Amino acid sequence: MKFAFIINPYSAKKNYQPFLDSLTKKVNNPLYIISRSLEDTDEFIKKHWNDVDIFVAVGGDGTISVVAQKLINTQKILAVFPAGSGNGFSNETNFNKNISRLLEKIKAKKSREIDTFMVNEHFSINVSGTGFDGKVVKEFEKTNRGFKNYIKVSIKTFFNYKPIKIKFSEENYKQYNGKYLMLNIANTRQFGNNAYIAPMASKSDGLVDLVLVKKFPLTYSPFFAFRMFTKRLKDDDYVTYLPVSEIEFKVNTKTWHIDGEFKKIKSPIHIKVLPKSLRILV
Repeated sequence: MKFAFIINPYSAKKNYQPFLDSLTKKVNNPLYIISRSLEDTDEFIKKHWNDVDIFVAVGGDGTISVVAQKLINTQKILAVFPAGSGNGFSNETNFNKNISRLLEKIKAKKSREIDTFMVNEHFSINVSGTGFDGKVVKEFEKTNRGFKNYIKVSIKTFFNYKPIKIKFSEENYKQYNGKYLMLNIANTRQFGNNAYIAPMASKSDGLVDLVLVKKFPLTYSPFFAFRMFTKRLKDDDYVTYLPVSEIEFKVNTKTWHIDGEFKKIKSPIHIKVLPKSLRILV
């Protein structure tokens, strides 16, 4: 199988050269692009569509999502070399920073189909959301990124953030109308950095977990954090899980993150799962 690498030069603190050096030592004349825009990525994929079987996204969840969207509902295969700040999707799909292992997987040619989903017209592969974490992502993008900065921004935002109001369209979900700290749509279990917002989520069951989190008192914060980082979050007084394949609601904010990338999205919001729409390397 022929393969190509799409490198986001802005990921991994803009230091992609060590990856490129390692790659060129292991692969003779590798096919790659250092993509500086969505247009670069689109043109590269179109140009090599007929002669490449596996496209390897080198970057974080946002980069992976951009590449994945071009491959859905085709026989093309997505692979990943994680180079983001959280790497949630790669953690959940068993990709790591071992280039030799990645090349072995490519040689083995094994793949599987997984779900993706849409938030209105926005494509997502991992976890997207609004409310507190949408605001955190917006503020986080103003920093140099990194896990420490994410924690600092999260703490600062928590104390100042007013809950969002959510109103569901369908009768059987109206009982969940109300104010929430945040709402997340989880196709996999984690945001990134092993923070498991939806420990029971599956990327191949035709569903996403809608995670509703009410604003909790400061005394609950250590329990929430402990449970999230130990895969123990579950339904309780502050957290509600709704497995859905499609759902619509209104929310009084436009501040979202799609796979960790800040977006402005107007209500009403329509969530729809695209079952088994993406082939990934295993």
